[in-house]
Amino acid sequence: MEEAKGVVKHVLMAKFKDEITPDRIDQLIKGYANLVPLVPPMKAFHWGKDVSIENMHQGFTHVFESTFESLEGVAEYIDHPAHVEFATEFLTALDKVIVIDYKPTIVNL
Repeated sequence: MEEAKGVVKHVLMAKFKDEITPDRIDQLIKGYANLVPLVPPMKAFHWGKDVSIENMHQGFTHVFESTFESLEGVAEYIDHPAHVEFATEFLTALDKVIVIDYKPTIVNL
């Protein structure tokens, strides 16, 4: 198996509080996506809602994935003022959250 060189995926799974409206969730998602041009080490952003038929989501409804060129890039992102400001707003809207950073690994068969 071979780790992708330098690339790090930052994955956040979330459940928004019941009182957070769909319009507010849309605003927050746009704010998250807007970090890409503001935070240089953040190279890409994708998100989606749970569509699994397995019902193993444990209450998590949304997933957000950001791509970075390195672990140092993730650290720079975490400390970046634009991220700090956004995270303060975003996290207050969440009922549950989990964050995982990983290096994609290729399986050579």
